[in-house]
Amino acid sequence: MTEYYGYAGQILKVDLTTGKVEKEPLALDMIKNWIGGRGFNMRTLYSMVDADTDPEGPDNPVIFGVGPVNGTNNCMGSRFNVSARSPQTGILGDTNAGGHFGSEIKYAGYDQIIITGKADKPVYLFVDDDEVTIRDGAGVWGKDVWETHDTIRSELGDSSVQMAVCGPAAENGVTFSGVFANLVRAAARTGMGRVMASKNLKAVAVRGSGTVRVYDPERYQKWDRLMTERILNHPDYASRSKLGTPRNVIPLNEGGYLVTKHFQSGYFPEAQKMSGEELAMHFNVKHKSCHACPLHCSRWYVIPKDRDYAGLQGEGPEYEAMAGFGSRVYNSNLAAILKCNDMCNKLGMDAISTSEVISWLMELYQRGMITSEEADGLDLSWGNTDTLVTLIDKISRREGIGDILADGVKKAAEKLGRGMELTMQVKGLEIIQAEPRGMKGYALTFATATRGADHLRYEPFFEMSNDKELAIKRYGMPEPSDRLAEKGKGLLVTDFGEWCALSDSLNVCKNTMTCMEVLELHEVPDFMHALTGITWSEEDVRDVGRRMITLEYALNNKFGMRRADDRLPQRFTDEPLSEDSRESAGQVVDLQPMLDEFYRARGIDPETAMPLEETCRKLGLDDVAEDLARLRPAPGDK
Repeated sequence: MTEYYGYAGQILKVDLTTGKVEKEPLALDMIKNWIGGRGFNMRTLYSMVDADTDPEGPDNPVIFGVGPVNGTNNCMGSRFNVSARSPQTGILGDTNAGGHFGSEIKYAGYDQIIITGKADKPVYLFVDDDEVTIRDGAGVWGKDVWETHDTIRSELGDSSVQMAVCGPAAENGVTFSGVFANLVRAAARTGMGRVMASKNLKAVAVRGSGTVRVYDPERYQKWDRLMTERILNHPDYASRSKLGTPRNVIPLNEGGYLVTKHFQSGYFPEAQKMSGEELAMHFNVKHKSCHACPLHCSRWYVIPKDRDYAGLQGEGPEYEAMAGFGSRVYNSNLAAILKCNDMCNKLGMDAISTSEVISWLMELYQRGMITSEEADGLDLSWGNTDTLVTLIDKISRREGIGDILADGVKKAAEKLGRGMELTMQVKGLEIIQAEPRGMKGYALTFATATRGADHLRYEPFFEMSNDKELAIKRYGMPEPSDRLAEKGKGLLVTDFGEWCALSDSLNVCKNTMTCMEVLELHEVPDFMHALTGITWSEEDVRDVGRRMITLEYALNNKFGMRRADDRLPQRFTDEPLSEDSRESAGQVVDLQPMLDEFYRARGIDPETAMPLEETCRKLGLDDVAEDLARLRPAPGDK
């Protein structure tokens, strides 16, 4: 019998159509080649879906994956991945969140939960150690995320049960609806909540009584103490622990790359009013953390009596919601931002996609491309907070103009028959709150990320360091540390992409592992050996990231993605950033040379954006090489 350290050693499979529950051992080659979390999910998803899989059909699985660090006392945080074919983009769907849910899956005895089929009525899944039951979900169908948590815990008689929930937006068919744990931990990108709801699955509730065995506890504890010390002594610790990700508002604004008025500017004159500092001074009442993390970068707020929406309380928001419902729509009313974020959390929608469809609509109105009458009589002028709140509600219920917006900005433009050139998306996924003309590595990231316009697939945070000496040491040139430079960004994004893939496979937080870099690559093999007892070399670890991104590119190739899809909206490549955008003023993105550099570094054919056969075979992806061979154009074809 195989002994597992760092792993539960078991995969849970549930077919909602038949009610069949199966358990199978976790294969050792899965551990060695994919480590866990996102890696496990991508390998599984690749084998289960193809170009004919309906994202909202019973054959599209929804997969929950965790890594070896989940459930231990490690200081880098505890996260989980949810994966499927995306109903929003039609390509790879994957999302990630923190909190306590991922660790609970391990305590219940599983490394992955694979759910297929469709129940004939609303249900929720209850995983109680070895006992797995599909329960009647009629009592929670239609309830918001917070109400669902309360109802299921009350029904089970246990307030400690952890769960992942989809909200009413998912039930109503919003394709950018997410999966929410611990009320506000949002695995919200690419529409995984909609996949759950399409299966009549309201929630996955988990209660575990087990533990996670560690191969060498004393050595593992030494690593944890060392990394905790690095977190506490990091120059960013004070701002991260006090302000969380909203600490980014002021620096981005001062640098001229804070998304303002739907990417028409990089500078918001009233940024201070919606900053992390303002939130900390007037709204925050306590700090919160994910499982075992000493950074406690999340915050609980209460809106004071003298502000709009007085008495509203909740957790967060993160930077993306702050800027999305703030500068992106030209709004500095922080209380209204908190209200919008609270609505997205409770209704179960992605705040990034929601803020894009609204800011896009406001720009159409600004340019005379849509009238108030076409938008249910709403005043679509910039910063109208009543309209923000109304539109979020309408989107969640697919009512009126909300029905057009509920499938994301790309499909909204297709339905309206106008405004496609103003959609800030790549591959159907909306761009985050960062101006790519002021962050060239992130520009390349948005163009090439395997789930669409996204930063967390690669997170090239290093380009804002201005550490030229370290850049020369790592990449042989100083430019990767300069956010406005384009040379070397293909190398930077390749490097950080592999690091992010490893982070998602361990299922730790990128704030600690990627941005604060509390664990270095050469240290990972010993850290992993102390945890799992399995031997990896530095190259083995690096190959896990390479393997994952190669597989993800190949999966998207099966869905029809090619080089033309690795693009940016024309605004970023053709229109210089506005003159008020401080040191970023006048910038554009020269994407194609960066793409060529990235493809060379990644082992991808620059003409087709398909991984080369030699790349696949070197990484042990022989089946992927054969699949891609059938997709490649014949010699002489274009």
